[in-house]
Amino acid sequence: MEARGRLTAMDELLGHQLPEPFSNVAAHHEHWRESYFFIAHPRDVLGDVVILTVATYPQRQHMDSLQMGRVAGQPVIGLQVRPFDGDPHTPTVGGASVEIVVPYEEIRISADPARCALGMDLTFRARTKPYGLRRGTMRAGDEVIWDQCHMFQSGTYDGTYTVAGTTYEVHDWWGQRDHSWGIRDHGRCPLWLWFQVQLPDGFLGVWHWELANGARVYTDGCWAPADGGDPIPLIDFRHDVRWVDAAGAPVAYGTNGDAVAGLQGTATFVLEGGRAVTVEAEGTFDRPYEPFQRGGLNQVRVQADDGREGTAIFEVTGSRHHRYFPDTVVTGVLPD
Repeated sequence: MEARGRLTAMDELLGHQLPEPFSNVAAHHEHWRESYFFIAHPRDVLGDVVILTVATYPQRQHMDSLQMGRVAGQPVIGLQVRPFDGDPHTPTVGGASVEIVVPYEEIRISADPARCALGMDLTFRARTKPYGLRRGTMRAGDEVIWDQCHMFQSGTYDGTYTVAGTTYEVHDWWGQRDHSWGIRDHGRCPLWLWFQVQLPDGFLGVWHWELANGARVYTDGCWAPADGGDPIPLIDFRHDVRWVDAAGAPVAYGTNGDAVAGLQGTATFVLEGGRAVTVEAEGTFDRPYEPFQRGGLNQVRVQADDGREGTAIFEVTGSRHHRYFPDTVVTGVLPD
């Protein structure tokens, strides 16, 4: 029986939605991936950032995990990889793992510090309901660049993380988790913004893509209250942020972002019903994605126009964009 027809333990469950074995996906594409993404940061100050990913790649027949972030002012990143070897589902890769303790309520993430550059033993506990974004698609001619579903959820983190033999405590940090599945050819998406704003009474989240000239391709997101209420969908989003250098002055990203130290500006989230929330943000460029992609993750302090304060992650990344990445060199055809 060929690889695409192999049965796995998941095929014992009553969970199929296609007349295919559970491990088969809709498109046998090299950039099809299903992934978890967890990020934790302090509530009140800009400090360390701890990130864990676990992703499965059906065509490539392997799973990987990134452990990355910034600790004590220094970037850190590690990679674990394993072949499927008959198990494309269990989210354990080398020394890293994800355990769903209670779906949508409690998740444990871990990375063995003896095997991973960034070790961790953290528990995510939900502080909002999850929000499922609608499916989004982007093409370059006949080629699919992006076609995925996505969910995100705000939570708190507790536990420890370890770098170079030093262990740090995490108590009631804020953060986010994502779960996405579909085709994602990262290097050919002109721009995407992933802004996750943690406020005392809930979180604002958005997933936004643009073409190189600034034309909008996709926007979805929500306000999710921390009182257990249903998320309120986002109907519009506006961004006015800029790269800054170490002195806080505006700076061009250039080819590889060498002069960038942080991010400043505003973002406006317009919710179903017409309520608009604008946040002023300022922070540090904590997890560059160079050399694989332009831009990366920025940890920022935010103040909403109604006085609420919090912390956030502003991800600004892509391949080429008239505002954020006008000078980068792109290989391959981009969507237009």
